[in-house]
Formats: sequence, C-alpha cells, structure tokens
Amino acid sequence: MSKTAFIYPGQGAQKAGMGADFYERSAGVRELFDKAGRMLNLDMKALCFEENDKLDLTEYTQAALVTTCLAMTRVIMDKGLKPDITAGLSLGEYAAIAAAGGMDDLDAIRLVRKRGILMSNTVPAGEGAMCAVMAMDSQKIEDVISDIQDVTIANYNCPGQIVITGRKSGVEEAACRLQEAGARQTVMLNVSGPFHSPMLKPAGDALAKAMDEITFHPLNIPYMTNVDAGKVEDISRTKELLARQVYSPVHWMQSMENLIAGGIDIFVEIGPGRTLAGFMKKINRDVKVYNIAAWEDVEKVTGELC
Repeated sequence: MSKTAFIYPGQGAQKAGMGADFYERSAGVRELFDKAGRMLNLDMKALCFEENDKLDLTEYTQAALVTTCLAMTRVIMDKGLKPDITAGLSLGEYAAIAAAGGMDDLDAIRLVRKRGILMSNTVPAGEGAMCAVMAMDSQKIEDVISDIQDVTIANYNCPGQIVITGRKSGVEEAACRLQEAGARQTVMLNVSGPFHSPMLKPAGDALAKAMDEITFHPLNIPYMTNVDAGKVEDISRTKELLARQVYSPVHWMQSMENLIAGGIDIFVEIGPGRTLAGFMKKINRDVKVYNIAAWEDVEKVTGELC
C-alpha cells in the first residue's frame, strides 16, 4: 500500500503571486493570510501577491513562504489528502511540523518571522556567503574545504548538488579550490548571510529562547528533521532540533533516502516552484512526486490520490 509524504521547499522558492489563487477561492486561506498579517503587522497579501522589494529579504521571506505553504496544505487536507509523514527543507521544516500537528499555523508563522529577523541580523551584511557546488562528491568537498576557516557544508540537496556556507572570503576561496579539484561548476548564491553555518549559532540560541513563547502539541504524525535526517515522533525534541537547524547542515538528500527506505513512495511538494521535485529526480526516479503550487493542481492531485 502506498504511503505519502508532504514535503515543503525552503527559502528561494518564493515568488510574487504565490497563493493568490488560493486566497481568491478559499475562505480558510483568506482567514489565515489575514490573521497572519494582523499578527505580524504586515500586509501579507501585498507581500505575497504583488511584485515588491521585500519578498526576497530573509526577514520577510520566511513568514510569507510558510503562510503560503500552510494555506495550501489546509486546502488539500480539507479535500481529504492526508500525509503519513512530513518533511521540509530548512525553512520548510516549520510548515512540516505544523502540518504534522506539532504547532498551530499562526505560531509557526510567528516563529519563522522571528527566525528570519535573527538570521538576517546575526552576521553583518556582506560578511557571509553561500555557494552551490555541482557534480562533486560530498566527501571530496569536505576534504577540499577542511582547512579553510569558517567554511562548512550547508545543504546536502541531492547527488551532484551540495551547498557550502561561511565567511565570504573563505567561501570564495573554497569555490576556486573546488573548481580546480574538479567541480563542474560553483555558483555563488544570492543570499543575505551564511545560512546553516556555525556563524549563526547566536541566532539559534536566541531562537531557542523565542520558542519558550510557542505552544508545541503532540504530533499527529511524524516529521523528518534536517539536523540528522531522522524521524521525529516526540515533540519534546523539536525545540532543540529547530535551534540547531539554524547553524547545522541540512541533510535533505539523506532525509528523502530514509523516507523511501521506510516505505514512502508518493511525495507531494506543497508551495511555489518545483525545486524539491527536481532534487528527487536525482535522488530516486522510482517514486512519484506531485506538486501543489496553484489552485488548478488541487483537483488534479487530490482527484488522483484521494
């Protein structure tokens, strides 16, 4: 019998217009967007639906993307599509936890707003950087960067795509070395900081304190944690894991491999874009991946899977 995972993209998937068709068609979506906007004192509709300069700024992106993903989730769950487990890449893990019942939607949105601010402000602008490394084994990358101070692996996305992070000068040096060592390509990412770097440990520590104000609930289903690619069934672990996640590598490829080994054969990517579907093609082509990015996807996907 098939088993289904809901999976959620991370920062970078956001785009103007995301969720607008859901807002137009669903009273529940309107309620969530409007409540989130009032809670954060943000015009969430303008932030998500209109072209603007804020959507790509970390302190705004995170709340906008999680609001959109959770709004889409509630629609498809109301249609009868339910997951056996959830997972999210970096920021997406917050939507995964809420979808698994571990947090109320508004608490998840409030928490990622705080997370975005902390991640933006911990390292001064221009001091940190990230770089995607194409077509090089992760162990070889680790060997090449091992003696470069403040440079580590940030994301194990899929075979052939690893992201490094850290101090800008070190990341630039690492990019040159990696190309010399045989990487097909290195691409500096347009991000505002060294995400998932030990440089962000102060942000993780501050986030842990902020989580004291959040009510966590027993999980209805498990979710996968980025920190060690393991299944989380006890919500008491979540606070520590989310704090560590800010400054630890994202083990996305390993998480997906573990889900597949555990019997998951249907993945539903919820949110704008198809980034995770693209990763899955390189991780395992034998599983089915569906996307919920627009309202027209809802009837198609739920009609086939429900």
